[in-house]
Amino acid sequence: MASKALPRGRSRMSARKLDAPPAAPTPPLGAGRACAVLVLNASYEPMGVVSVRRAVILLLTAKASCVADGDGLLHSARHELPVPSVVRLNRYVRVPYRPQVTLTRRAVFARDGGRCAYCRGPAETIDHVHPRSRGGRHVWENVVAACARCNHAKGSRTLAELGWTPHVVPAAPRGVAWRVLGHRASDPRWADWVETSQTAHAGVDERAA
Repeated sequence: MASKALPRGRSRMSARKLDAPPAAPTPPLGAGRACAVLVLNASYEPMGVVSVRRAVILLLTAKASCVADGDGLLHSARHELPVPSVVRLNRYVRVPYRPQVTLTRRAVFARDGGRCAYCRGPAETIDHVHPRSRGGRHVWENVVAACARCNHAKGSRTLAELGWTPHVVPAAPRGVAWRVLGHRASDPRWADWVETSQTAHAGVDERAA
């Protein structure tokens, strides 16, 4: 007896399965972990923070050397190396001096500890101490973190009109850590380089103020 032919739909489905490419290999543990790496100039001065991927590219292209390891290992077909935490450029790069930290919402929250300047509750927004509608400027000295209730209650009135006294005196953040890290939390393994540079540049900040 002749065997029955498979239904046309089934044969096409089987063909598609046979022709499909193999599944991508599972990435190694920790490959997708969000990490940051501190980049030092050749003089060991902190320059900024980059992703692990960018730091590894600097290492593999011999543009930087690893100064401190992070957690875990990175694997590829040809290489296996520790996750870097601090890398140092092999050539000195001249970087313009930036005495002022960029004013952003996240930076204001970080400076004020995530608390409302008026009631010390959790901050939800930012507020101009002297309202912009009345000539207030968008500068560090006039911006604070605030909760929605205080921000709404204050409206376009001044603190003198309300009789309010803020818990903080707004000022521009200063120091190497702020210029390099911004609102990011510092890795404890970066302390030796950030704090050393902070001390060395204290006089520069005072002259720039």
